[in-house]
Amino acid sequence: MTTYDLALIGFGGVNRSLAELIAARGEALRAELGFGLRVVAITDLRLGSLVDAGGIDLSMALALGGNGETFARHGGSAEPDNEGVIRNCTADIVCEATFTNPDDGEPAVSHVRWALEAGKSVCTTNKGPVALRGRELAALAEQHGVRFEFEGAVMSGTPVIRLAKQMFGGLQLNGFEGIMNGTSNYVLGRMEAGLELGEAVREAQELGYAEANPAADLEGFDVQLKVLILANELLGGNLQLKDVHREGISALTPEDIRAAASAGRRWKLIGSARRTPDGGIAASVAPRAVDVAHSLAGISGATNAVSFDTDLLGSVTVSGPGAGRIETAYALLSDIMAIHKVAEGLARV
Repeated sequence: MTTYDLALIGFGGVNRSLAELIAARGEALRAELGFGLRVVAITDLRLGSLVDAGGIDLSMALALGGNGETFARHGGSAEPDNEGVIRNCTADIVCEATFTNPDDGEPAVSHVRWALEAGKSVCTTNKGPVALRGRELAALAEQHGVRFEFEGAVMSGTPVIRLAKQMFGGLQLNGFEGIMNGTSNYVLGRMEAGLELGEAVREAQELGYAEANPAADLEGFDVQLKVLILANELLGGNLQLKDVHREGISALTPEDIRAAASAGRRWKLIGSARRTPDGGIAASVAPRAVDVAHSLAGISGATNAVSFDTDLLGSVTVSGPGAGRIETAYALLSDIMAIHKVAEGLARV
C-alpha cells in the first residue's frame, strides 16, 4: 500500500492539527483511504526544522512549544531553513500553511515554487499563492508532473472549489456570490443584535474569530483574495487583484443596521463575480443589505456560504465552516486524497 511522505511547512494551528489527525487516526485513515501518511519534515519559525526520512515522532513534535525549546534538541536545527528542507527532504507532498503577504503572496509563493521545482506535489491553505500566482504555479506543477492543490484557501474544509469543478459538469456557471469571511459575518450579526462595531470586534477577538489587527477581515482584503481565486478558477478569468473592487464594513453604522432591519433586510459582506455581456468578468467585495428571503441572509456567525448561478439549476448554495484549525486541516487531507486519486489513475494507464 502506498505511503505518502509529508513535509509540514509551518507548524501552527493547521499543520499541527493535521499532525494530530495522523498521530491519532493514522491506521484508520490507511484502512479507509487506501494509503498511509508519514511526516518526514517539519519547519516552523519558532521551533526550527527537523527532517527524518524514516518518519518524525509526532508525539514529540506535538509536545514542543511554549517553553522556548526547538528541534535542535531532537536532532534538528533551531533555524527553519524552509528552502533547504523543501528542496532536499524526501517528502512526496509539501503541506504549506504559513503566513502570506497579501501584496505579493510571500513567503508562501516561494515555498510552493521550491516544492514544485523539486518535483514535489503541494497542498496549501494559503490564499496568496493561489490568488496572485495561481496560473504560474499550476503551469509549474504541470511542467514537473506534480500537483498543486488548494481547496482550503477559500472556505476552509468546505470543498467549494472541488465541488464546483467536479459536480457542475454540463452546467454553465454564470457567476457566484457569497459570504466568505466568518469574522465580518459574526461582527455584522452582533451589530444587528445592538452592539457597536468596536464592541462586536472586541467580542470576536475574545472568541478567537478576529485577529489583533482585524483590518484584513473588516476591510474586505481577505474576501478580495478569495473572490479572485474563485473567479479565475471557476469562471476561467484572468483577473488580477486590482480588478476586484473592494469595500469593507467599517463605515456601516448602527443606524444603517437598524434601517435595514426595519425594511426586512440584513447587511452582509458579499464577495461576488459575474460574467458580463462583453465576455468579461465583473468582481467585487462590498457590504450589501440583502432581503431576508435571500439565500445568504440566514448565514450566521462564522459560517461561510457561496451561491452559484447556473443556467440549468438556477441558484445552488454551498454552506459550511469557513475557518477553524481542524476544518482547515481536513482541507489539506482532502487535497492529499485528490493527489492520490490522480496518482492512482496514472498508475492504471
